[in-house]
This record gives sequence, C-alpha cells and structure tokens, in this order.
Amino acid sequence: MRVLLSILGIALALYIGVLGLLWLLQAKLVYFPEQPGRTLEATPADIGLPYEEVWLTHDSGDRVHGWFVDAGSPATLLYLHGNAGNISHRLDLLRLFYEMGISVMIIDYRGYGRSDGAPSELNTYHDALLGWHYLVNERDRDPQQLVIFGRSLGGAVAAWLAEQVTPGALVLESTFASIPDMARVHYPWVPAALSRIRYDTLSRIDSIDCPILIMHSREDRDIPFSQAEQLLAAAGDNATPVEVQGGHNTTHIESGPGYTAALREFFSKAAITGVY
Repeated sequence: MRVLLSILGIALALYIGVLGLLWLLQAKLVYFPEQPGRTLEATPADIGLPYEEVWLTHDSGDRVHGWFVDAGSPATLLYLHGNAGNISHRLDLLRLFYEMGISVMIIDYRGYGRSDGAPSELNTYHDALLGWHYLVNERDRDPQQLVIFGRSLGGAVAAWLAEQVTPGALVLESTFASIPDMARVHYPWVPAALSRIRYDTLSRIDSIDCPILIMHSREDRDIPFSQAEQLLAAAGDNATPVEVQGGHNTTHIESGPGYTAALREFFSKAAITGVY
C-alpha cells in the first residue's frame, strides 16, 4: 500500500508540475508567429496586386504592420488572420478578395511578421481596433461598407472587434467557441479553468449588431465543426451558416467557386456594395 501511495504521490506531483508549466507557457500553445516564419516571403506586388504598406502606431509606441490593397470599391474588408505565419502567407486570399472587387486591409498582430512587440489576447484585440480606426479615420471608409473577416483565432479577434464597433458585416471562418472549449477538445486531461487566454467568441456573439456569416468545414481536424454549431446556436437568426470543404487551412481552395459564391450572396444580403 505504501508503495502504491508513493507512486500515486509522484504521479500527482508530476501532473501538478505539468499543469504549472502549461499555466506559465500557454501563450506558446496559442501563438505561432515563427511558423512558418516572421520573415515576409512576398508582397501583393509579387502576384500583380496594387498595394500600400501601412504602419499603425499604438500609444505605447509599438508599431503594427499591414498592407492595404485598394480595389477601387466602397466594399472594404479588414482581414484578421490565424495564429501562425504572417500576412505574406495570405496572398492567395488577398487576390481572391481583390478579384471580387473588395478592398482589403490585412495586418500582422504584434509579434508577427514585421510588427513590434509580442502577441497577447489584449494586444490582438487592440491591434484589430487600430486597423479599424485607420480604415474609418484615415481611409474615410464607411463603417456600413466595412466587413470584419476573421479566420481561426482571427475569428475570435473579429468577434471582439464587432462587439466594440458596428461594421456592415462580420465573417467568421473556421473559428472556435473559446480557448477553454478548444482545450477540452485537444487536452481533455487539463482543467479548462487553467486557461488564462480566453478568446470567448461564444459569450459575445449574440450581442453583435450586424449580419454574421459563419463558415466551417466538417473536415476541419484542428477546430471541430461542433465549435461552429455552438456559435450558430448562440447567434440565432442573426447568423448565416455556410458549410465549406477542405482542411483547416485550405477551405478557400478546396471549396472551389462555391466559396466565393457564398461570400457574394452574403455580402449582397448585408448590402455590401461593389462586390462582383
């Protein structure tokens, strides 16, 4: 019995130790700016798109880097990417939106790409808000023609932003209900209450006052389809569901023309003009 109790004591101590490390290092499990790398591999010019480099400065002095691709349309999209890579890894999406007649502002969160600082939940929120203010105040874009588009972790950031401002529309693609929910999916042996990083999309989605498009694939192995179902149930009649195809990072490719067709239909219903 003593031996068994000793073994159980050691196992418990190891378990608590692992939980302590996860508490301290959980940001390393959420943010991956180094994958596939912080260096910008290309620019929109490399795929034939006109663009302007943009630097946005916080009161702290931290600078956020981004690109603005002007399609000459009143429809403008603020794109908030996922937790890995940087803006140069989203060029195919910039081209897709540009070919639909939509101007795009894309930013790297602090700690990503050429942006200063380090990522955190609060920093990603404030980086997105800075991008919004740039479009409205510096670019004189009509908020009712502004679409906030968030993908994966960017969807949680987009939902927060849409709760602070009133955009013309919100698109959430491959987005989770919350980080604790995702912890239950990928680390069921870890108490979800240990999560200091929340990104609680589910708790705020019903207070967002604009049309919402929720896109997700049943083939997504990173963020299960059930996460989208939770968001849809909370959003109610304010949300439009679209089931896309492909893996977590490839829905815009594997869904083919159906992907852009779904966006066009949603933008039309949301009265976002200039899209073709």
